[in-house]
Amino acid sequence: MKTIKPDVNSEEYRNAISVERMRLSDKYTIENLIESKELMHRAALGIYDSVEWSDKRAAIVCGSGNNGGDGYALAGIIAENGGSAVIFRIGERFSDDGRYYYEKACELGVEDRLFDEDTSFDGFDIIVDCILGTGFRGKPEGLVAAAINRINDSGAYKVCADINSGMNGDTGEALLAVKSDITVSIGYYKKGMFLKDAPRLISNLVNIDIGIVLI
Repeated sequence: MKTIKPDVNSEEYRNAISVERMRLSDKYTIENLIESKELMHRAALGIYDSVEWSDKRAAIVCGSGNNGGDGYALAGIIAENGGSAVIFRIGERFSDDGRYYYEKACELGVEDRLFDEDTSFDGFDIIVDCILGTGFRGKPEGLVAAAINRINDSGAYKVCADINSGMNGDTGEALLAVKSDITVSIGYYKKGMFLKDAPRLISNLVNIDIGIVLI
C-alpha cells in the first residue's frame, strides 16, 4: 500500500471521488456483488494491515454507525492475532453490521467500555478513531466532541478509519476533527481528504481497495 501526503497536485487527488459517488458505489456493490458484512471485514483488515500492532495496546473509539462497525471488526481481528484492544463506545446504538462485529469482538474477549467525560486514554499506544464517517457535516458536539479532544490530547499514535472524524469528506472543512498520524481511506480517496483543513489534520494517507465497484 502506498502512503502519501494530502496534495491537491497529486494523481490521487485527481482520481478522488465525492462522498455521494462513494455512497452509491458502496450501495451498488452490496446489492449486487458483496454482502455488507464482508465489506466491513475487508475494511477492518485493511486498517489492521496498515498499522504495526505488535506489543501495542490499542483503544478503538467507536460511534454508532458503520464507521464504528469497522472498529468493532478491527477489534476482533486484533484479538484473533493475539493483540490487545479495548473498545470505547460513544452511546448505545449500533448499525446492524456494527452490532454483529461488536458481539463477535466481545465473544473473543475484547474489553468494552462506554466513553464518558471521565474517560482517559492514558496507557494506550494506539488510538483508532472510528467515530464519524465521510458524510458528517458541521461541528461535533457533546460526547463526540469530548472524544475527539481527548484523542487529540493523547500522545498515542492516532489512526483514523476512512476519514478523520469531524472532517467534511467533500470539502475538507473541519471545525473540530481528529488529527491523525495515518488516515486509512476505504474504497477510494474522497476529495475532502486533500482540501482545506486536511493537510494539517492528516500526516499520512493510504487507501485500501475492498472490492467496491465504482459507478
